[in-house]
This record gives sequence, structure tokens and C-alpha cells, in this order.
Amino acid sequence: MIALPAFSFGRAARQRAAMASTDPLRLSRREQLDRLEADSFDILVVGGGITGAYAALDASLRGYRVALVEKSDFASGTSSKSSKMVHGGLRYIEQGNLGLVRHSLLERQRLRRNARHLVQRLPFLFPVMERDGVFDKRLAKAFDSLLWTYDLAGGWREGILHQKLTKAEVLSHCPTFNEEHLTGGFMYFDARVDDARLTLTVARTAAFHGAAVTNHARVEEITRDAGGKVDGAIVHADGREIRVRAAAVIMATGVWLRDWSGRRKGEEKAFHVRPAKGVHVAIPWIKIRNDCTVTIPVPGRSRRATITRWGNVSYLGTTDEDYDGDLDDVMCTRRELDFLLEGARSALRTDLQPEDVVGSIAGCRPLVAPPGGKTLEISRDHEIHTAPDGLVTIVGGKLTTSRHMAEQTVDAVQKVLGRRARCSTKSAYLLGAAGYDPEAIVASGGMSAHLGERYGTEARFVSDIMQADPALSRPLIEGLPYTEAEIVYAVRHELAGTVDDVLSRRTRARLMARDASAQAAPRVAQILQAELGISPHDAAIQVDAYQRSIALEKSVLMGDTA
Repeated sequence: MIALPAFSFGRAARQRAAMASTDPLRLSRREQLDRLEADSFDILVVGGGITGAYAALDASLRGYRVALVEKSDFASGTSSKSSKMVHGGLRYIEQGNLGLVRHSLLERQRLRRNARHLVQRLPFLFPVMERDGVFDKRLAKAFDSLLWTYDLAGGWREGILHQKLTKAEVLSHCPTFNEEHLTGGFMYFDARVDDARLTLTVARTAAFHGAAVTNHARVEEITRDAGGKVDGAIVHADGREIRVRAAAVIMATGVWLRDWSGRRKGEEKAFHVRPAKGVHVAIPWIKIRNDCTVTIPVPGRSRRATITRWGNVSYLGTTDEDYDGDLDDVMCTRRELDFLLEGARSALRTDLQPEDVVGSIAGCRPLVAPPGGKTLEISRDHEIHTAPDGLVTIVGGKLTTSRHMAEQTVDAVQKVLGRRARCSTKSAYLLGAAGYDPEAIVASGGMSAHLGERYGTEARFVSDIMQADPALSRPLIEGLPYTEAEIVYAVRHELAGTVDDVLSRRTRARLMARDASAQAAPRVAQILQAELGISPHDAAIQVDAYQRSIALEKSVLMGDTA
């Protein structure tokens, strides 16, 4: 009989168990904090965005004892405020960075496999205009060549190549497009994801493989031993000061690295972190009626905007404006809203007004570059730095390449630890993906399709909650598919601890129905009280804080405040 390596067998067995388990992974915040305090870890990951979550998963699958801490909520920063696109990036071909495109498209397909319930194919439409368009007829031939390069670089892995469209075909995909100067278009294919859900699922998968993971746990200090080497951190959470012991620490805080105050005295910054702000606003889909992502021109500007359908809204956005403000208080302003609406009104036959906007998001991408030059021209590559004391820092990159970034980061940590183990995340399913059949679940329609695209094979656990208490089948917000059972599931199994956790990231109600989400906040607080034992006073404070943040978001968006 051949003896298999114990760890390899264990990992495979856990993957099979994820498919066959009759109970979902249950995460208790108190238990996670107790583990942080009681256990000793090989690796502590600071930062619960997509990069930090994937680093925790990668290290856990290699057999390391891992802890992941996030100062706010998982994906509460950049990783819930992206364009939601999993793509190679045509723009990077234009910049001459074919290598990044090729690798991004390979990583796109890995996500399409390993997170198949979360990452769906997304057609991209580029209209061709006689004038005043994204591409006029003179550039159309060159753009066709660009798309062939994209297909050959890895776009073909999606199983469909780019297409030329007639004027009528363009209008069939977006009936409201202004046809006055329209001659035709191009369509190519990438993918879309609920970025917050992906990040959370990666973090939960890391927990499934043994990592201690917790949100709302702020690292106040990186600690060092008598020899000056990193040996953990001081974490504050729920009124507790926890000394986390770890042989190595990964800083995966993204743009917040710009303001990190835990640097040793006299130590220079390893990176120039340059936050690039992106904004998106949600508009009722009926006003656009697009079935794909449409790239639209903005008159008098070299930049382009995109508009993408997501459920019953279309979100219009653009990215990459320099930002030097408070990273914990990034919001879409009236000036940015007007810029987006101006572009939409010129490209579409629809009268969009600021009052039509039902939600907005704003976040910052962590570019690695010194001041100067346009953000659009800065490379999206990532950088990893290992300090003399052993602290490993990762910054830059993009959502699509997060798995590879994590792989290289853990490789760097292994040099600090003096150990070696192979990465296995290239083929590691995320929770809910193994055994999931997207075509079958979507064909079933209705609630099962909604749950399938959020939970994959774990959707049955949400259904179990509804079956146990049919009253929880009620929609949380009229017009949105989220049910109260999903809120219960989020609290029991996804470490949701606040009203904002639920409405902004476990669901996307804040983006899709901002005002209605504020009205739903008291009901969410009731569920938190019932599940977590939160006092009525603390629940009321959470509701008030959420509703105040909504009011501030609206006032800034409408230009009522600076």
C-alpha cells in the first residue's frame, strides 16, 4: 500500500468534506478572538481585503498556522468598491504591458473555475462612432487588431472570441444608446464578480482550512523580539488588547499603507503608495436597459466610463483619479457625479438626473508610484518587500491577480521562516464552488438562482434556515432578492456583526437601494440582537450610525456639503 503525504491527503479530504458536509462552517467571533490570544501562529496577515484573504488561504493550504485580522470588516475598503470586473485589461495592452494582460487572463480563468458560483461571464461592448465616440471609424481597424491580441493573450480561454457588431446589434444590447453617429461596434468577453462576496468567501475558505480569521480587530503595533525580529502584533478588538504571537507578519493593508504609523523609528518607506480614487453610481436598470458592459465616451475628456448591469440597477463608473484625502472617508462627490451623468446623457437617449441615483460607492486603488504623471499611465503591477526585521509587505496589483499576488507573498514569507511548501491555490476551490453547476442553477430561475450565485453549493444552508422559520423568507427590502434568512446566515456563518456589515457587504443593498437600506436598518438590528445578544441600546447606536452615514453620503453626492 502506498503511503500518501499526510497533508496532501488532509487537504483533499477537506475539499471533499466541503462538498458533502451537512453543516455549514460556523464562525463565532468570540472563538476567533480567543484563538488569537491563546494560539501561536506561523503567519499573521494584517488586512482583510482580497489580497490579505488570499494570502491567508494560500498559507493555510500550505500547512501553516495562520491568523487573519482586519481593522474594519472584510472587503470594507478597496475590495468592495471596485468596478466588479475580473479581466485582463485592454488598457494594459495599449500601455505595452502584454505580460500583465496574459497573466491576468490566466488568473481570470482560475477564478472562473475556483469561484464558479461568484464569477460570471460578462460581455463588453465598444460602440464605433462616426465621431465623438470611444472609437471612430479610423481607429476601428486598429482596435480590431487590439482585440485579436487580447484573444490570443488568453481571452480565448473564455471559449468565445471577440465579435464585430452591426449598428442594430449594438442597439439590441443597449436600446438607449444614442444612434445618431453610431456605425457598429465590437464585443469581447471578460467576467464580473461581487467583489465583497468573493473576498469574504476567500476568508471563510481560509478559516475552513484552519486559519483564525476575524474582522473589527485593529492592529495597533507590530511587535519584535529581543533580536529586533518581528514576532507578532498587538490587536485591539471588542475592548480587549490581544497579544498575537506569530513567527512572521504580512502587511496587506492596501492604500492604508500610506498612513501606517507602525514603522520603526528612522525606517524609510519601502513604497510610494499613491491612492487612485474610483467612483461608481447605481441607476435603475430600466433607464438604461443594457445587458452587458457598455463603454461610453465623455465629451471633451480622454477618459472613458463604463456602465454595467447588476440585478435591477446599472452602475456607471470610472476609476483612477489621484486622491490625498482621508482613506476612511472616501465618497462620490457632486463634481464626480456630474462628470458621469454628463457622459451618460451624451452617449445614451435617456434623461438621467442626480435624483435618479439610488446608490454610490467610492474607493481607492493602491498604485505603487511616486507623485507625478497621470494615474492611467501607472503600471498595475504589484510589489513585495521584505524588511530586515522580517516584516513582509505586499501592495499594488488588482483584484484579478490577487491569487498570484498572495502566492508570491507567501513565497517571500517562507524565506523569512526558513521553510518550504508548495502553493496549491491554482486549483483550490472556494467554499460553495466544488460541484456547483452554474447552468443548472440559473436554469432553475427565481430564488434558487439568486442563492446559487451568492452561495454556490452552500445555498442549501440558507434554504434550511427558511425551512426552519418560513417567516425569514421575507425580502429584507422590497424589490431586492435578499431575504431575512440571509441575514441570519451572515451573522451565524460569515462574521457579520454590524448593520453596516450586513447592508453594505453581506448584501449589496446600500449600493442597489441606498434609501431603502436605511429604512431596513432597524430590522437588521433586530436580527443582530436575536443572534448575538446585542443590547437594545447598542443596536440603536448601530442603526443611527448607519442612517447618518447614508445621509452624509447623499448630501456629499448632491453637493449639499463640501
